[in-house]
Amino acid sequence: MSDVLHLQLVPNEYIECVDDAGGGRWEAIGARGAFDCIADRAFPMPGGWYRFSARMAARSGELIGPAFAPEYVSGAPGERRVPLPPASRIDGSRIVRFGADVRSLRFEPSLSTCEFLMDDVRLRRVGRVGAFFDMFRSLFVRRRGKRARAALVRDALQRVLSGGLRSLGGWLYTEYAATQPEQSADTYAEWVRLFDSPATASQASTDRRLSALQRRPLISIVMPVYNTDRTWLRACIESVRAQQYPHWELCIADDASPAAHVRQVLDAYVAKDPRIRVAYRPQNGHISAASNTALDLVRGEFVALLDHDDELHPSALLAIAEASNAHPSWRMMFTDEDKIDTRGYRYDPYFKADFNYDLFLGQNCVSHLGVYSTELLREVGGFQLGMEGSQDWDLALRCVERLSRDEIGHIPAVLYHWRAIPGSTALASDQKSYAQDAGYKAVSSHLSRVSQGATVQPVSGLPGNYRVKYPAPDPLPRVSLIVPTRDRLSLLKMCVDSIVEKTQYDNFEIIIVDNGSVESETLDYFRTVVADPRVRVIHYPHAFNYSAINNFAASHTGAELIGLVNNDIEAISGEWLTEMVSQAVRPGVGCVGALLYYPNDTVQHAGVITGFGGVAGHGHHGHPRGGLGYFGRLALVQEYSAVTAACLLVRRSVYEEVGGLDEALMVAFNDVDFCLRVGAAGYRNVWTPYAALYHHESASRGNEDTPEKIARFESEIHFMRERWGTSLDFDPAYNVNLSLNTTPFALAFPPRHAAAATARP
Repeated sequence: MSDVLHLQLVPNEYIECVDDAGGGRWEAIGARGAFDCIADRAFPMPGGWYRFSARMAARSGELIGPAFAPEYVSGAPGERRVPLPPASRIDGSRIVRFGADVRSLRFEPSLSTCEFLMDDVRLRRVGRVGAFFDMFRSLFVRRRGKRARAALVRDALQRVLSGGLRSLGGWLYTEYAATQPEQSADTYAEWVRLFDSPATASQASTDRRLSALQRRPLISIVMPVYNTDRTWLRACIESVRAQQYPHWELCIADDASPAAHVRQVLDAYVAKDPRIRVAYRPQNGHISAASNTALDLVRGEFVALLDHDDELHPSALLAIAEASNAHPSWRMMFTDEDKIDTRGYRYDPYFKADFNYDLFLGQNCVSHLGVYSTELLREVGGFQLGMEGSQDWDLALRCVERLSRDEIGHIPAVLYHWRAIPGSTALASDQKSYAQDAGYKAVSSHLSRVSQGATVQPVSGLPGNYRVKYPAPDPLPRVSLIVPTRDRLSLLKMCVDSIVEKTQYDNFEIIIVDNGSVESETLDYFRTVVADPRVRVIHYPHAFNYSAINNFAASHTGAELIGLVNNDIEAISGEWLTEMVSQAVRPGVGCVGALLYYPNDTVQHAGVITGFGGVAGHGHHGHPRGGLGYFGRLALVQEYSAVTAACLLVRRSVYEEVGGLDEALMVAFNDVDFCLRVGAAGYRNVWTPYAALYHHESASRGNEDTPEKIARFESEIHFMRERWGTSLDFDPAYNVNLSLNTTPFALAFPPRHAAAATARP
C-alpha cells in the first residue's frame, strides 16, 4: 500500500452535490450526511497515525464536528467516530488516529445542515514520533502567553515520566482533537444559536405554554448577596425580571455588604418591582445565614436558589411551573447548567443525568438550578451553618434523605448560567478550597446518617469530587465467578491465573463452564486447574447460547453473589472484587459493573448508554486510561441503566428474582436486557471505576461476519426494540440533549426532545 491514499468520496442519500461542474460543492442534511471513502487497494488499512488533508470549508452554515467513522477489522474497538481536529487554513492538514486496522471508512462532514466545499481528500500514514511532534507544535501555537506554553511543556514531560510515550500520545491526541475546550465551546455556541437562542422561542409559543398550565405556583427565588459587583448584580436581577413566567418573587438577603452601591442597587429594584423584597442583615454571617434570612421572606410554593452574580435562562421558571404541573409528586428539582463569561458568552454546558444517587455522592450534580418545595425546606430546617461553600450540596443531601426517587425530578435543559469571573468556582473548581472541605464534610455527614462505615476520599484530579468507599461485609459473602469458554486456552489461562494470583478478596470460586472444548491442551488444563480448590469445571454440552450457559452455571452454585466474567478478562489489581462486592451488597443495588480497558489502555466499557447506535453503546469508549471523562464521570461511581456482562456482579437472589439472562438473546444485548429488568424490579445498577480490568474483547467470540450471525444479530436488535420500545432512547443516566448516533456525550443536533426546555415526559 502506498503511504498516501487519495480517497474517492461516495455520498449517501443525505448529501447532495450542488455543483454541476464537479467542483466539490456539497450540501449535508444534518448529522446523517456521510461519504463512503473508496481507494484502490487501500483496505484493510493499517491502524495508527495518519495526516489528513483536504480542501474543506463551509459555504453556508458551519461544519460542526467533522469526523471519520471507521469499521475495524478485528471488531475490538467497535465502530466509533474519530473526530477531525480543527485546521487553521482551508487546505490545512491535521493528525488523526485509528485504533486498529480499518476494514471500511466513512466520513461524516458535519453534525448540522450546511453547504460546503470539499475535495482533494488524502490520508498519509505517519510515524508516531512525527505525529507527536505535529500535535505538540499545533498545541504550542494555540497556547497564548509564556505561562500557558510553559504549562504545556510541563504537562507533556509529566506524561512521559509517569506513563511513557503511550501516555503522552493519548494525552496529546485528547488535547489536540475533539475534546479541546475551544472546539467544544464553538460547537456549543452553534447549538445554542440553532436550538436555544431567543429567536427560537416566539411569544406565541410562550403564551401557549402559559395558557396550558392548570396550576401557576408562586416560585420564590432565594438570593444571598454580599459585596457583589454592580454590573453582575444588575445582570442577575434583570435575568429574573426577564422571566417568561410572571408568578415569582425574588427574596434577597444582603449580608451586611460594606460596598455602598449594593444597597443603592437593591433599593432601586425594590422601588421598581413589587415582586422583589430585600432583608438587610445587621452583621455578616456568611452565605448559609444569609440564605436562611432570605428563606424567611419566602411566601411561594417552591424555592429556587440563585447566586448573586449568575443568571437564569428566560424560560427557567416557566419550565419549573410546567414540571410541577406534569409531576405533582416532585418536591425537589434540578436542571442542566452552563457557564457565562463577562461578555455574555455561554460555554461548558453540563447536560446531566436524571437523579443519580451514587453520582450525587461523588459530585454535586444537582447544583444549579436547584428547586425545592418550600415545605420540604422548612422540614429540614433550611441551610446549615458551618457548611459554607457547599451549603447547597448539604441542603440537597438532607432533603434527599426524606424523599423517594419519584419525588426528585430533572428538567433536561440549560436553565442556569454560572458567571465565570476571577475567584468564581465556575471559572475553576479549585478556586475556593473551603468549598472542597465543606463538600467533604457534607457527604461525610450524610453517610454518617444513612450508611454506617462508609468513608469519603477525594478523587485525584477532580477537586470537589469524592469517592465513597463502602466496607466489605464481615464475614465475606461467597462469590461464584462464572467463566464460559470453548478452547482458546491462552485466553482462559490468562483470565484464571490473573484472578487467582491478584484478587485480594478471599471468599470466591471460579466456575469454568466448558462449552464443547476439543483441543487436548484445553482438556488437560481442565484436569489440572481443579487442583486449586477455588476452581471447578462444569460442562455445558449444547449449542452456544451465552444466556443459557450462564443460567446453567448459576443453577450450580449456592453462593450469595454471582459474577459473570468473560474468558478474555484479565485482572489488573487486587481490589477489584472487594470493590464490586462492597457495592453489590448495598441495599437497593442490583448489578455492578467494572471499568474495562483494552490492552492498549483505552476504555472499552465504562457503563452502557441505552439507545446509542440503535439499542445500546458504551460511554467514554476509546478514552485514554486515567482520563476523567464527561464532567468527571469516568472517575466517579454512578448508576447506569446497564453494564456489560463481560464483568458483572449481582446478588444471586436478584438474579433469580428476574429470571436470569433471557435465553432468547443468545449473544448480543442479553446483559443490557438483564440490567433493564433488574432496574424495572426496583434496583439500581451501579458502575465503579475502582474495579478496573483488561478486556481482550472479541479475541474468543469472533466477528459478526456471516449471514447467519448477521441475521441473528438483527433479530436480537428487533427483540430489544419490541420489548423496550422507545424507552431505550431516554436513558435516565444520559440526557436527551446528547447524541445517540455520533460520539457518546457529544451534543445532539437537534436535541432528541420536542420540547427540550421543559421537563422530560
